[in-house]
Amino acid sequence: MSLSFLDIAIILAYVAGILFLGFYIARKASKNLQSYFLGGNKLKWYYLGLSNASGMFDISGTMWTVSILFVYGLKSAWIPWLWPLWNQVFIFVYLAIWLRRSNVMTGAEWITFRFGDGRGAKLSHIIVVTFAVISVIGFIAYFFEGIGKYCTAILPFDLSMNIAGWYITSEQSYALLVCFLTTLYTVKGGMYSVVATEVLQFFIMTISCFVIGYIAYTTVTPEQINAVIPAGWKDLFFGWELGLDWTKTALPAVNGKIEQDGFGFFGILFMMMIFKGIFASIAGPVPSYDMQRLLSARTPSEAAKLSFTTIWVMYMPRYLMVASFTVLALAYLTPELGLEGDQMDFEKIMPLAINKFVPVGFKGLLLAGFLSAFMGTFSAFINSAPAYIVNDIYKKYIRPDASDTTLIRMSIGSSILLVVVGVIFGFYASSLNQLTLWLTSALYGGYVAANLLKWIWWRFTGHGYFYGMLFGLIASTTKLFFFPEYVDIYIFPIIFAFSLLGCIIGTYTVPLKNREAVKEFYRKTRPWGFWGPIRREVMAENPSFVPNQDLGRDAFNILVGIAWQFAQVVIPIYFMLRESYELMVWSVVLITTTWLLKKYWWDRLGEADKEWEQTASS
Repeated sequence: MSLSFLDIAIILAYVAGILFLGFYIARKASKNLQSYFLGGNKLKWYYLGLSNASGMFDISGTMWTVSILFVYGLKSAWIPWLWPLWNQVFIFVYLAIWLRRSNVMTGAEWITFRFGDGRGAKLSHIIVVTFAVISVIGFIAYFFEGIGKYCTAILPFDLSMNIAGWYITSEQSYALLVCFLTTLYTVKGGMYSVVATEVLQFFIMTISCFVIGYIAYTTVTPEQINAVIPAGWKDLFFGWELGLDWTKTALPAVNGKIEQDGFGFFGILFMMMIFKGIFASIAGPVPSYDMQRLLSARTPSEAAKLSFTTIWVMYMPRYLMVASFTVLALAYLTPELGLEGDQMDFEKIMPLAINKFVPVGFKGLLLAGFLSAFMGTFSAFINSAPAYIVNDIYKKYIRPDASDTTLIRMSIGSSILLVVVGVIFGFYASSLNQLTLWLTSALYGGYVAANLLKWIWWRFTGHGYFYGMLFGLIASTTKLFFFPEYVDIYIFPIIFAFSLLGCIIGTYTVPLKNREAVKEFYRKTRPWGFWGPIRREVMAENPSFVPNQDLGRDAFNILVGIAWQFAQVVIPIYFMLRESYELMVWSVVLITTTWLLKKYWWDRLGEADKEWEQTASS
């Protein structure tokens, strides 16, 4: 990529500014663990929401989203439901409130809050800590490799070197440098530094989105797009089959990409996404930086507001950028991409568009923003995992009486240790690719069933949680090694069923010994679900207790929230394609759903805080 001196200067100045900001704010984090990992629960919800949005604005995800919009057209708006995309809706509607009511510091500590201190609870506690730490190590290795490739692509300096016979490539040198600098301000400032730097990064990326949008809108005409896309590319809805055929276009090789992805039978794929999405969303956030921000909120209502803000401020700017890069590539890069034939690399679409269409100065700003997004996500992971090591292992089992100064030093040391281990994995990422896939697939595959039941079933025990996670891990690992040819989403019901079996077996092999802990969880969290016996006991002990009767309202708000979020995905795409009728329809949907959420969700958040305060005082 060709860069001017001005672009390079902007990138270097931006990185220097991020480091200065991180160090400047670091003094607030040195009081105790609560300040270091959760910002002392004093950070305002809109700062946390902007930080969360920035952490999700990564270059890898943006490149992937550009590639699927290029290939699948408007139907690509459904594909992120594979994750599922709308788990954030479940979180802001009710899960953030339930989670923040616990007053804990980490996801592992939350497990103790849910299941008590028995043997089953300890087993569950250990498996969650293991999940969190190994996930972070795997992601650090992933970031190490990705940051190196990105820096090599945008910066002209060759940093390869030979030290005592050990050859370090330019990619590895860049990755070491960026990881070192990011670790420096993160371990110094904890959550304060993470949030402050990510808020700045969010504003830079948002400005970049509108600049790219202006360039694309004024450069590309609808006729140019229509000349290269196949029939059905602009259709949002679908039948059993995808209905896209690139054969008669200038890019017939795109059909191979569709076949490779396994998305040809789109109707079946959609049903599987709905099935997985509901259960995975009710399971709640995984114990990583996303959960850490929710626990950092000042009150339950603010935890909900920060998740709402993540969607509200991120989706339209990001998808404006995605749509802009896509139409620029369709209009001007089709001949260049067509020359690659079957070897076409769809993830190169966005870098090619940046190099060709972004003007001097803004190119440096945009690239610096993506680089800092890498740094922001990396720093969030560095901040989340040491909380599990220090709070859930060292403080809980080794030195319960350790001073705040000792605990913060341990946090800094464990952060550095995790980064070193992750970087070592990153150096050997190519040879450890299968291991990395096994870690991420197995751990996340076994997560859903156990974490669904922990919220909604009174009889569910720590043993059930442990064996549910274990059975899910076994099922996911078996799929990875013995059935790698099958698309993961189609195998999910089998993995879910096997994990659910483990939950049932583990739950009924031992009696419910920690009934008082379960009652305390129900009294503080106030979840809806299958809590009949526990609800009756709590109400008998405290006649003033009012059980949660909001299932119907929450379900309504979730449906409205999914439509609200989806409108923010498709509106920027229709805007860039000049599809005025569809743009008007979805704008009405956005306005209507915003009003409904305001009336039936936002205006009632105060009730959540009142219930929380009453529970705390009783």
